[in-house]
Amino acid sequence: MKKKVTVLTGAGVSAESGINTFRDAGGLWEGHDVMEVASPQGFYRNPGLVLEFYNQRRRQLHQVRPNKAHLALAELEREYDVTIITQNVDDLHERAGSTKVVHLHGELLKVRSTGDDSIVLEWKNDLKLGDLCEKGHQLRPHIVWFGEEVPMLEKAVQITSTSDILIIIGTSMQVYPAAGLVNYAPSGTPIYFIDPRPSVSGNDFNDLTILPQKAAEGVPELVRKLLNGQ
Repeated sequence: MKKKVTVLTGAGVSAESGINTFRDAGGLWEGHDVMEVASPQGFYRNPGLVLEFYNQRRRQLHQVRPNKAHLALAELEREYDVTIITQNVDDLHERAGSTKVVHLHGELLKVRSTGDDSIVLEWKNDLKLGDLCEKGHQLRPHIVWFGEEVPMLEKAVQITSTSDILIIIGTSMQVYPAAGLVNYAPSGTPIYFIDPRPSVSGNDFNDLTILPQKAAEGVPELVRKLLNGQ
């Protein structure tokens, strides 16, 4: 039986591929208030603005590639049972070769019906007003907006609770409910935290190893150690 590795990834992993992390120090997403472009209320008020915001994200995604961190995590599957739980909405983990990826906050390359949540479609191009599902409802980005439930959270908790090793990469551990997942890891689970500006200290968790590096440096280094049995 391969050991189970659960990996929690945040914006810091994708940033090194050139994907904007959206939120700046003022809480704005590229000049927009978060609630304008990432809430059901914002979509109701100005659906055209919201659709174009995500169209820009989708176009950008087509221009970038997985980086060394994404590729190293895919390589880790050679010897371990790896599941990635990501806060990111891009598909860079999948494009790198990772086979088990859970998207907590939705997926940029999917859309869903505003009238029936079960209708989810693959979508690679721009989404416009007037693009309807089979039942005649407007389609929206398949993104978890502020104020909405996180449908994959229960699955993520279950995965984390069966971990043999937990790796946290490129996330501030400030965004809930994702940040709370670490508390579900079994007692004694080795935890590795990779971030150039770690928001945790060695006393925050038992069996914690902090690698204060960018993802594209720290992840390949850790993966080499794990593959070598260290």
